[in-house]
Amino acid sequence: MIREEFIREATTPAEAVERLRSIIAFLRSEEGCPWDKAQTHDSLRVCLVEEAYEVNDAIENENYDNLEEELGDVLLQVIFHGDLGSTEGRFDLTSIANRECEKMIRRHPHVFSNFKADSIDTALEKWENVKKKENSDTITRSMEKIPKSLPALRKSYKIQAKAASVGFDWDHVRDAFAKVDEETSELLEVYQDGDWERVREEVGDLLFAVVNVARFLEVDPEDALNFTSQKFIRRFRHIEESAGKQLEEMTLAEMDRLWEEAKANENKSL
Repeated sequence: MIREEFIREATTPAEAVERLRSIIAFLRSEEGCPWDKAQTHDSLRVCLVEEAYEVNDAIENENYDNLEEELGDVLLQVIFHGDLGSTEGRFDLTSIANRECEKMIRRHPHVFSNFKADSIDTALEKWENVKKKENSDTITRSMEKIPKSLPALRKSYKIQAKAASVGFDWDHVRDAFAKVDEETSELLEVYQDGDWERVREEVGDLLFAVVNVARFLEVDPEDALNFTSQKFIRRFRHIEESAGKQLEEMTLAEMDRLWEEAKANENKSL
């Protein structure tokens, strides 16, 4: 028999969050689910990351029904961690929310005090200033604190931005482009020399240099690469659907012809 408080639809945000919190608490109780009872902060790490990516996909696809669902999955993860923390006597959902409320008030002096911000840039500047006061780390330490699980392109973007904030940066984007050329030449050199131990390093240097160009151009490299990956899939689909035979039976020249055809079709639709 399902408890009444579990099946009764909430009518306010507070009631809805409490409904979900009580369901998770029940699932983790002695009479609950074996899987839920076995979970830990560590075992749930990948779940939260995956749910965040699914939210991102829903936003990118402008699928707002799916976005509502995926945001619920993220909320579930937060509440689940809150219940785990409560069981351990470390924190709970209330302390999590209160801590975030205090942070928001503290980092918005232009809203909650006499300081005023008349633009987004000014607001961001004040946010960063307060953040720096809270975390008196060196620039290197702040780089080290960037999550290791963050996608590599975005992580390198953040590292470069932190270095640039104290003046360690090129003067112009053309210098960043020149660095890409330099790293490409170095990669080609170690490849031709058969120095396989250094190939990985030089590939990393080249990618890092490309991210620097993206940063100068104010392009998120992660979004740019995802866009290109989807474009590749669309064009490859055209090859597969237009081939008339197994791809393994096609020559590269035949596939290239269909690739260019797909590319031309895309340009026509623009």
